[in-house]
Order: sequence, then structure tokens, then C-alpha cells
Amino acid sequence: MMRSLLPPDVVVVEAEPEMWEAPLLPEEARLVARALPLRRREFSAGRACARLGLSRLGFPAAPLLSGPDRAPIWPQGAVGSITHSAGYCAAAVARKSDVRGLGIDAEANRPLPEGVAELVCTASEQAWAAVAPGNEVNWPTLIFSAKESVYKAWHAVTGQWLGYLDAELSVDCGSGAFEARLLVPAPVALGSDFESFRGSFAATPAHLFTAVCVSAD
Repeated sequence: MMRSLLPPDVVVVEAEPEMWEAPLLPEEARLVARALPLRRREFSAGRACARLGLSRLGFPAAPLLSGPDRAPIWPQGAVGSITHSAGYCAAAVARKSDVRGLGIDAEANRPLPEGVAELVCTASEQAWAAVAPGNEVNWPTLIFSAKESVYKAWHAVTGQWLGYLDAELSVDCGSGAFEARLLVPAPVALGSDFESFRGSFAATPAHLFTAVCVSAD
């Protein structure tokens, strides 16, 4: 499903059952040595997907470590994103010569916990979600997921993070597309005329999938 949301120059790997128990490289294992079993399984699946994707792009095998913010430290010349949720895990990777920023996210297709929508959705987004068509999609959760993808792509380009209310989404339910309009000034890394991110989404009864790709062109 995630594959269909991204252009051909992005490699997408979705976790097979055995990847959840895949052995970590020693440097990676130290990062989750004290983590709970669920966290270790998610971490193992994410690293297995990412390393396989990088190998398909021709990058040599190497540990995929994390920065102080827990975001993966991608090899020089690569950009990527990892997501895991409710039994699903995937990684998307590309060459920096093709892609400047990349963000993917998967969420369980169920309502957000009580009170969370007000923290992640603007008033306009909440009003739209209340009347949006299609009972098969939890729209506030879709907005949350899309913003996760936007913020991962933003971080890949700028090294900074956005708040959930620093962008506002417009969603095209029919085409599976969304646009996130920035409510804060774009940093120099994105260009002074950069105003929004565009992305795509898909849904199954179990999951919502979103993706954002910022081309290097």
C-alpha cells in the first residue's frame, strides 16, 4: 500500500513476518538494550526494512543508528523514513540526488484518544473532519498521520521540527491527496517561496497510510 503513494525513485520495503525478529547489528542493539519487547520488535523490523531498502539502492551494509531526537541517521547521500503501527512496519529510502525530504507514516484506522484531536488538528481541520464523507476513514487520525509525514519530510530538509499546529491540511478525499500549508515561515533550506507540502494517503480497514516526498528538482 505504501509503495503506491511514492514515486519510482523511492524504494519502499514493508516488513515481512520474519523481519520483526530480525537480528540487529551490535551497534543498533545497544540503542534498545533496555527497551520493552514491543519496542525492540518494532525497532528490529524498521532497521531490517531500512537496511534492505538501502542495499537495493547500492549502499553498503552498515548500522543505522539514531540521533539525539531518535530519528535515524541515514548514510551520506541517502534520505529515508521509517514507520510502525499496530503490526505494520515500513521504510522508504531514496538518494539525496533525487529526493530532498521524505516522510511516511502508518496509523491504526481508529479514532484518536480523547482530547488528542484538539492538540493536533486546527479548528478548521476539526470542522472539516466532522463533516467529511466516508465512514471508513477516521479523518482526525488521517490528519495526524499526514502531519507526521510532513514533519518527517521537513526534518529531513531542515534538521528542525514543526509543531502539530504549525501546518494546516486540505484533504481531497476522492483523489487520496493532501496539501499541508505552512503557518510558520519556511526556513532558508526550503526556500523563501516554499509554502506547502503535498502528499498522498490510502486507507484499509486496519490502517491509514500517508507519504510526503520533496523532490530534489
